[in-house]
Amino acid sequence: MPKIIGTVIVLAVLGIVGAAALIYSGSFNVAATEKHYDLVHSVIETARVRSIKAHAAGMTPPTDLDNQARLVNGTSHFAEHCAMCHSAPGVEAGDMAEGMYPKPPVLTDVATHYTPGELFWILKNGIKMSGMPSWGDHGDDDLWNTVAFMERLPGMNEQDYGKLVMAAMAGGGHHMHSGGAMDMNGMDMGQETPAPVGAGQKTSSGGPRR
Repeated sequence: MPKIIGTVIVLAVLGIVGAAALIYSGSFNVAATEKHYDLVHSVIETARVRSIKAHAAGMTPPTDLDNQARLVNGTSHFAEHCAMCHSAPGVEAGDMAEGMYPKPPVLTDVATHYTPGELFWILKNGIKMSGMPSWGDHGDDDLWNTVAFMERLPGMNEQDYGKLVMAAMAGGGHHMHSGGAMDMNGMDMGQETPAPVGAGQKTSSGGPRR
């Protein structure tokens, strides 16, 4: 038994020394153009999923999550802040998302993998080293509205999304920007408003101007 314990300790020390050598030598490539090793990717993915589920455990969604007003407001938030990276029905992600690693996922079926509470936790807290920011400063109600939208994404087509965007625009959009009210495509509402993205159009920008 002592021999086995000694062997385990030696292997652990060698592993730590090897990892330190890899890090401090600069050999580990952090470029976004270089994919993770399969083992590294597996460890990161497992840690991410388990962390989300553990930290979101017991989080109870509002009882009116299926409310139409929540859906429309959530569409507005998603179109302004999420579609540029994650795309939307009939809307392509922007160029920035194409150059990110890991690439932001399409969220069509995200509600089948995470509970509403888990989706809320992701929106509120973000995810380290993934490009996913925290939207905690937007307020819990905004985030639950966005969850309500994502819950409807499975099965949502381009026409459905276009109607929701139009309803959100009719309600004044999500936020007032410095240049005035903006529609879902980042165009001044004071100008003649074209058909919204998601209603038969596609865009390479996938979201509002910054």
